[in-house]
Amino acid sequence: MSDVTSRIAQRALAKRGASYASEVRRLLDAALELMRQRGTNSAPRVADIVAGAGLSNEAFYRHFPSKDALVAAILEDGTERLCSYVAHQMTKVDTADGKVRRWVEGVLSQAAEDIAATTRAVLWNAVGLRNSGDSAPLAPSGRLAVLLHGPFADLGSGDPAFDASLAAHATFGTLADYVWQRAEPSKADIDRITAFCLRTVGPA
Repeated sequence: MSDVTSRIAQRALAKRGASYASEVRRLLDAALELMRQRGTNSAPRVADIVAGAGLSNEAFYRHFPSKDALVAAILEDGTERLCSYVAHQMTKVDTADGKVRRWVEGVLSQAAEDIAATTRAVLWNAVGLRNSGDSAPLAPSGRLAVLLHGPFADLGSGDPAFDASLAAHATFGTLADYVWQRAEPSKADIDRITAFCLRTVGPA
């Protein structure tokens, strides 16, 4: 293939890639908005989602084999956003224990009333997703646990990955309780959860 034909083909592929990325973003945003509106009362259908995105069924199935796959993508997208937010909050302090507290605060910020309603709706739509053949089991706690590896190592952990995993599972379990109970953690709650996370640090 000549340089000219290669460049033309690459430009065409780049345009198609940008167009497809835009379609995926519109589908994710439309589905999330519908879930937010309906809460735990009813699940949006594929037809509702493509209508909200202003796209076609063909566009939907070009990117997602099923609605479960779309819900899995929404959870993954939310996890990436939360990771970015928590990581940024952790950069604002210098001490290892301070970073752990910022991590706890960042994770539990998802229990705030305005955010929790959306989280609750997405989790409700995701019921049974772990048994779906379209996607692997989801573990947002594992993604967030990675952010604790550095602070835990600085605190003397003999196995930062293991200790961080324990802390993350416990914190996300507590977050789920707050979300479903429609409650927000107090400062005292955050103090106690932070202290618990720090106690999971095992000696070298």
